[in-house]
Formats: sequence, structure tokens, C-alpha cells
Amino acid sequence: MSEGQKRKPNRYQAIIQVVFDRHYEIGIKEFEFDRSEFKDIALHLGIELPDNLGDLPYSFRYRNELPAKIRETAEPGMEWLIKGAGRARYRFQQVKLNRIIPREELITIKIPDATPEIIGAYALNDEQALLAKVRYNRLIDIFMGVTAYSLQNHLRTTVKKIGQIEIDEIYVGIDRNGRQYVIPVQAKGGNDKHGSVQTGQDIACCAEKFPNLICRAVSAQFMTRGRIAMFELMLNDDEIFVVSEKHYQLVPAQSITESDLSIYHAMSD
Repeated sequence: MSEGQKRKPNRYQAIIQVVFDRHYEIGIKEFEFDRSEFKDIALHLGIELPDNLGDLPYSFRYRNELPAKIRETAEPGMEWLIKGAGRARYRFQQVKLNRIIPREELITIKIPDATPEIIGAYALNDEQALLAKVRYNRLIDIFMGVTAYSLQNHLRTTVKKIGQIEIDEIYVGIDRNGRQYVIPVQAKGGNDKHGSVQTGQDIACCAEKFPNLICRAVSAQFMTRGRIAMFELMLNDDEIFVVSEKHYQLVPAQSITESDLSIYHAMSD
């Protein structure tokens, strides 16, 4: 990691802390702020302004924890999130604290690995590798019980009252009764967190862009020993819930034993 990369989170934390201090009052649960505030704050602090202003709130929405001084102001059982509130506008909001963590007690289902070896050799990061493994092994089809097709990955678009968003990958699918689905997929590395912000904006995007399709939001995450956790998620009053969770491991076909198959035959959803 370069020195510039090491400094970036500290710079982001300093700016977002000042934004919070400017607007927060004891007892309030939410407030909005504008991206243009970053310029004045950076000048006041005497630090270099990020080239991409949008990356600052993005980092706290999806990658990094907010500064401890901000987190400590949340009420018990609650946490602060940053949500989109329109073009170049954002909203700090307290929501119920909820961490989605793969359950280690779940059985791991072995799947014959159909990932081309060259993909594994040249994938540039965990997210890219995970999306490729999900796609080539048809894990969306297997997990969701529908026939699904990748429509686009890294879809950048705008959603009313939210602003610009990015969906890691989006699928469309159909089931045996002819019902059609749109399936937004989040890809998470081992230390990344599943968040209500991304789930909520993915669902909002699908409702706006694909109003006639049934939206089912999915998150995939790398686990230890090469396993992949798959979650179907839903939102209710800004709280994230797990509808279904399965764990898969991609292996050579010959390593799936008769004992494994007997276990799978006995399983029921």
C-alpha cells in the first residue's frame, strides 16, 4: 500500500468529522449536508481536497467505519449511516444496528468448479474474482432457484431522491411459472460489511428502472477456506433482514463424494 493510500482514510475522517460537528445536535436522528461543504472544510483544515469528492462519502457508506467520535453519539442499539439524498447531497441517519455475518454452523455445499483458470490468474481484486465465480458457476441460479442472466456489472445510474449509485452486478431471471425477476448483487470481500444503504438503493433502483419485475436483492461474500456465502436480503423500515443464506465451495467434480451427495439428497429448504 502506498503512502498516499495510507493517508487517505485519515483525510476523509477529518473532513467527515467536521461535517458532522457542523450539523449535529444532541437528540437529532438525521440531517442532510451538501458535497460542496468539503471544499471549505479542506481549506479550513489545511489539507488537500480529494480529487473525487464523491469518493469521500462513498468510502464511509461501503468501505470504512465512521470516526469513533461520530459512532459514539448514536443511541444504544443504533448506528449512523450516510445515505444519498439527491444530486451531490447526503443524509446522516441513525438506524438500528445490524451486522450480517455468515453463520459458521451452516453446511457447505460443494459445487463443481466451472471457473476458467485464466480468470483466477488475472482477477485484479476480491470483488472482481467473486463476481466472476458467481457468474461462471451460475450461483445465482442455484441459490435463487431461477434461470438468471447477467445483464450488466458495475451499473452506474441515478435514482430519484438518492442520487448516483453503483450496483456491482445486476441479473434478470425467470422461473418455471414465467415470473420474471431483477436481481441486484453486492460482492463483498472477507472484511467488507453488508449494509442497508447499498441494499436499499439497489432495491430502489430496481423499482424505478424495472417496475414490472420482481426484485430480489443478493449479497455474496468470500469466507475462509475458499467458501462463498450467499444471502438474499430485504429491507423493512431501513432495517436489513436475511431471507435466505447458503454457503458454497467450488471444487473439482471428482472431489464430491457419495457421502456428500447423500447429505444433499436429505436436505430440504
